[in-house]
Amino acid sequence: MTGPSIEERCGDHTDRTCSPEETLARVCPLLAAFGVTRVSRHTGLDKVGIPVWCAYTPNARSIVVAQGKGLTDADAKVSAVMEALERAVAGEPTVETLVGTVRDLSASGRAVDPLPGLIAAGREDVGPDEEMEWAAGVDLISGQQAFVPLEAVRLDRTQPSRFWMSSDGLASGNNIQEAMLHGLLERIERDAHVLWQVTGPQNRYRNCIAPESFEDAALNRLAARIESAELELRLFDITSDTGVPAFLALLAPNGVTRGQARYIEVTSGCGAHISPVRAAIRAVTEAAQSRLTYISGARDDVHPETFDRPLPETTRCAFLAIPRPVAIARPSVGGDLETLLRHALEGVRRAGAQSVVAVPLSARSLPFSVVKIVVPGFENPEGERARRFGSRALSKAISS
Repeated sequence: MTGPSIEERCGDHTDRTCSPEETLARVCPLLAAFGVTRVSRHTGLDKVGIPVWCAYTPNARSIVVAQGKGLTDADAKVSAVMEALERAVAGEPTVETLVGTVRDLSASGRAVDPLPGLIAAGREDVGPDEEMEWAAGVDLISGQQAFVPLEAVRLDRTQPSRFWMSSDGLASGNNIQEAMLHGLLERIERDAHVLWQVTGPQNRYRNCIAPESFEDAALNRLAARIESAELELRLFDITSDTGVPAFLALLAPNGVTRGQARYIEVTSGCGAHISPVRAAIRAVTEAAQSRLTYISGARDDVHPETFDRPLPETTRCAFLAIPRPVAIARPSVGGDLETLLRHALEGVRRAGAQSVVAVPLSARSLPFSVVKIVVPGFENPEGERARRFGSRALSKAISS
């Protein structure tokens, strides 16, 4: 089964400013300089056939293997390459910095956030009179310059850090606006997933959506491939109070509810986008990518004990949910980057966030842009932080 053409995808399933082939032509000459030694197709290691590619950076400052997925090979290949590039840039960012204390920066009229929610486990918060290096960004809500700790946006696991290191909110694009949009959508997605996770089990599995509800040919093809591979798909609407559509996809072998299974046999993926069908496609393709993470055994951040873990009962129960057809609202905004970004920011503000800081990490001379998006009031995925949950998750858990 072949994927849709570029002409079929454009306008329905992508908001990139140029085709994946064009992006690859621009960035491929730079791969060696950024340490990428190989780009390979992993799709054939699985029986599903949803395109997944990997890019290898042996001397990376974070993980070596970057993955990409999409509706076509070109989509997946450029996704993997851009993930490798954004991680390489984040390891050695080109960013405006200054040295000072929270008190001094605040006294000079600068907006500064020490990001206590991202402090690593066992480490202390930044004190008001503690001198440190700060990265300059822009608050996308106020439009003003804002400063956050450089350590919190850099991704260099070869050095100790006071902050939890993560690629969460790290994104690349053909231009900075594209990168900002996708970084913000990832933060919205991760926040929504955490809020869904802390919801009571009965409410958690209530919104199980039948894929055909979207009336989208590309999503229907993905669902058909999954069914042909003798797998079950569960797609849950996890949209939060931002109102930005977000979905969680779970894949498992047929009959997973009737027997014992290992943790790695059920994989998940999340996606958020102003367009519900784009959000759903992202979730499904990421779940397929996660399967190949375990099948290939190539990711250096997956520990051996992961392969022996039993499947949690709560995950197994997800497949007792019955997918139901629902009416999926069409997006009411246009597809240009400025409009999509504005709409995403409106959702974030609606949920109560006071700031959204975008920190440019890449040199302006590069033919692509990398940014780190920080939303201090939003929830973060599981990680070794001093504070596992923020106020949004705690409130959600109590209310549910």
